[in-house]
Amino acid sequence: MTEITLNDDQQAMLAGQQGMARQMAMRLLLDMAATAGATELVPITSAHLSGVSPLTGGQGLRHFLARLAEDPQARVAVPTTLNSAGCDEAQFDAMRIVAPDFKEHNAEIVARYTQLGVQPTQSCIPYEWEGVVTSGEAAWAESNAICFGNSYTGLITNRESGLSALAAALTGYTPKYGLMLAENRRPNLAVVVTTPLADPTDFSILGDWIGKQRQPEWKMPNGPIPAIKGLPAELNHEQKKALTAAAANYGCPLLYIDGQGGRPPAAFQARLLFGQAELEKRYEALRPKTAVSLITIGCPQASLGELRETAVLLKGKQLAPDAPPLWVFTSSANKAIAEKTGIAETITRSGALLLENTCPEVVPYDPTWVHHVLTNSMKAEHYIKSGLNGIPTSVMRLADCIALATGELSIGNWQLTIDNQKAATQKKTQSVTPSPRHPVALSSEPFSATGHGLPSQADFSVTAEAFVTDTPITLLGFVNRETAVIEEPGHPADGQSMAGKIAIFPKGSGSTVAPYVLLELFYRGKAPLAIVNTEIDQQSAPACSLENIPYAYQFDQDIIGHIHNGDLVQLRRENGRVTLDVLTRHTV
Repeated sequence: MTEITLNDDQQAMLAGQQGMARQMAMRLLLDMAATAGATELVPITSAHLSGVSPLTGGQGLRHFLARLAEDPQARVAVPTTLNSAGCDEAQFDAMRIVAPDFKEHNAEIVARYTQLGVQPTQSCIPYEWEGVVTSGEAAWAESNAICFGNSYTGLITNRESGLSALAAALTGYTPKYGLMLAENRRPNLAVVVTTPLADPTDFSILGDWIGKQRQPEWKMPNGPIPAIKGLPAELNHEQKKALTAAAANYGCPLLYIDGQGGRPPAAFQARLLFGQAELEKRYEALRPKTAVSLITIGCPQASLGELRETAVLLKGKQLAPDAPPLWVFTSSANKAIAEKTGIAETITRSGALLLENTCPEVVPYDPTWVHHVLTNSMKAEHYIKSGLNGIPTSVMRLADCIALATGELSIGNWQLTIDNQKAATQKKTQSVTPSPRHPVALSSEPFSATGHGLPSQADFSVTAEAFVTDTPITLLGFVNRETAVIEEPGHPADGQSMAGKIAIFPKGSGSTVAPYVLLELFYRGKAPLAIVNTEIDQQSAPACSLENIPYAYQFDQDIIGHIHNGDLVQLRRENGRVTLDVLTRHTV
C-alpha cells in the first residue's frame, strides 16, 4: 500500500494530540486513502454532512455522536453544513409523527452536530445557501448535492459517506483520489434523449431511468457518469436540480450535458436511448392507481422557483376537503424569503403545510393514515417506498399534484378503506427465505484468493457461512437495521440476512447515510462478522474502520464467481496479508 507523508498537523491528529475525535477521523481518512491508492491528503474548502434524521441515522448515528461529544476538543476544522433533519420541530404536531421520542431524538442529533461547530442549516441543498463555498476540493455527503455540485459548480468532491465527510470536516483534509483526479471525471455512459423534456419531473424521471439501466458488467468504480445529448441548450435551476437528484439515486456523482460547457474525453461503456416511449412508460407506471393519502413537494427541498410555481398554481384556491393534504418542504433560508415576498402566505392560505428543515424522504410517516404518497420527485419516490417507510409512492408533474390537492383532478376514491389498528402496529416485514444454493463441483483443492485490508486493522481470523450476491446492496432503506435482512423486491438477495455471516458483495449503493446502518447493526449485535467487497466501498469501509469490523476488498480472483451462499469460508489477515478461503462447499 502507498505510504502517505503526513505534515505536522496531520501527525498530531493521528497521535491523539488534538483529541480522540480527530484521531479517529484521521485514522479513517488514512484507511480510505490507502484503500483508494491515494498518495496525499489535501485540504478541503468545505464539508456537508448527511445523517441527521433519526429515521435515517438511527441508533447508530446517535450512539456515535454521543461518543464524539465526550471529546472537548471535537470541532470541525472547515466551514461545514448540515443535511435535512427528520422534522420541522416548530410544526411537529401538524406533521402527525407518532414515532416514539422522535422530536427529542431529532433535537439531540442537531444539537450534537452544532456542538461540533457545524452550521445547523438542516438543508439538503447547500448549493443554494448564501456563503456556502461551492468551489475547490471538498468533502460533501448527500447524494443530490454531490451530483449538483460536481456538475454545475466549481466544486470537486467524491461521493462521501456521512462518516467520511464528518472525518474530513473534523480534520480539514480528505484523500486525493476518485473524482479529484481528472481521469476519473471522464463520462463513462452515453445517453441520447430523443424526446422534448420541459417539466422538472421529466428530468427527474430521466435521471432515475439512467441509473436503473446499470448492468453488472459495467466497470464504474466512481459510479455512472453520463454524458447526455439531446437536452435543451439551457436548463433552468429546477431542471438541473431534478436531473442530478434523481441520477444520484443509483450512485451518479457527476453528469455532463452536451452543449453546456466542455467535458473531458469519454470512455463510454454503453449507449442508452431515452425517447417518448420511455418517458410515457415511466409516467404510466408511476401514475397513482389507487387513493393517495398525502402529497409531498420539495425533494430535494424546494427552491424559490419551485415555491413560486407552487404559489402560482395555488393562488386563489383552497385544498379540497376530500383531497389528501399537501405538504411543501423547503429550507429555512428559502422559506424566509418566501415569507417576505408573499409566496409563503399564498401557499399556506390554500391550506397547504409549508415545512422547513426537513425533507420528504427522512420523515417517519404515520401508517394509520399515510398509505400512499404522491410526489413530483423521483428522489422522494425512491426513498419513501424503501424500507425507511415502505409506503407506495407515485409520481406526477407539479401541476397535476396541485390539481389533485385542490380537487381539480381526481383518481378514484380518496377514502381508502384501511384497518387503522392493524396499520399502526404492523411494520414492513418480509420472511427470511433460505439462501439460494448454487450447485458446484466439490474440489479437492479449496478456493483461495488474496486481497487488501484496512491499514488500521490488526490481524484477524473469521470463519463463518458466506452471504454472497453479485448485485450492489442499498444499505439505507433496503436493509433492515434490526435484522440485517435485505428488503428490496427484485434484488437477488431479497429476504436473506447478512447477520453473523461473512458478507461478500460488490459494494454499497444509494444514500450516503448508509454507514450508520452498519453501525446500528453492529451495536445491536446483528452485523456481518466481516465484510468483503470486490472494490473499495465508501459505505462499508468507514463503519468497518471505526468499529474494527474485519474488512477486505479487491481480490486477485473473482470471489463472487467462485464463492456461493452457504459455503463455509475463512477471512484471515496475517502480517498485513489478507486471504479468503473456501473451507467447505455447500451443494443443493
